[in-house]
Amino acid sequence: MNSFLKWPGGKRWFVGKYGCIFPSEYNCYIEPFLGSASVFFFLRPQRAILSDTNEELINLYIVMRDHPQVLATLMEKHEQEHCKEYYYRTRSLKTGDLTERAARFLYLNRTCYNGMYRVNQKGEFNVPIGTKTKCANDVACFEEYSSLLQNASLFSRDFEESISQAQHGDLLFIDPPYAVASKHGPFINYNDKLFSWDDQKRLLKSLCEAKRRGAYIIATNSSNSQLNEMYLENDFFTRTVCRRCVMAADPAKRTSTEELLITSYDITKDLEGDVIGQNRIIE
Repeated sequence: MNSFLKWPGGKRWFVGKYGCIFPSEYNCYIEPFLGSASVFFFLRPQRAILSDTNEELINLYIVMRDHPQVLATLMEKHEQEHCKEYYYRTRSLKTGDLTERAARFLYLNRTCYNGMYRVNQKGEFNVPIGTKTKCANDVACFEEYSSLLQNASLFSRDFEESISQAQHGDLLFIDPPYAVASKHGPFINYNDKLFSWDDQKRLLKSLCEAKRRGAYIIATNSSNSQLNEMYLENDFFTRTVCRRCVMAADPAKRTSTEELLITSYDITKDLEGDVIGQNRIIE
């Protein structure tokens, strides 16, 4: 099942190409950088721990899980009212009601420019209106989204706390913001809080500890030689894989780019010819 969110760096393409690399059996599924949850909806796990530091994002998932019909009604109202004036008025409004906040978040996600998520220094969403006018075309699926999320515990918190819960036989999927040592990672502008190089090192430390506890780990990250070397030195398996960049304003510039695929176990037998490199330092 596809995610109901469009998200910068979303992994719908990844599960389409590399869904075969996920273990067929595992205990709890854990994803500490949730985003669009494409991998969660692909795997449909029996038990999951899902988290993100974005409180508005987690609130949306909680409302989708607990109040899908109320959310559907609010989305239909947004669609009926949608126009340029309504978009910018809604973007500027704030409400304390959690269900209305979730509907506002999803409405803006679906009608803003290219599904981007970007906030200013005050934490205010500031993406301009896009071309799409429909935001409620899948409300009939909200009950199914809700049903799948019944198996998930949802938290707004730092990634370390969620990773620390991974035990033997659990599956960790890791997809952090792609900030690198040069501080020019391709997705850095979509995050109000920088995922720094120190955070990258902190993430590696957490994953090393989870690997020692016997967790399965699949991670994606920036295709960066320093990151590649760090993970190889700690006995992870690394490869570079191709994806198509869809966030560029000019469609002509939406070319293929590389990402680093990191696993705690060898996936050679599961992969086909579109993998670029294996266990090497990227030039």
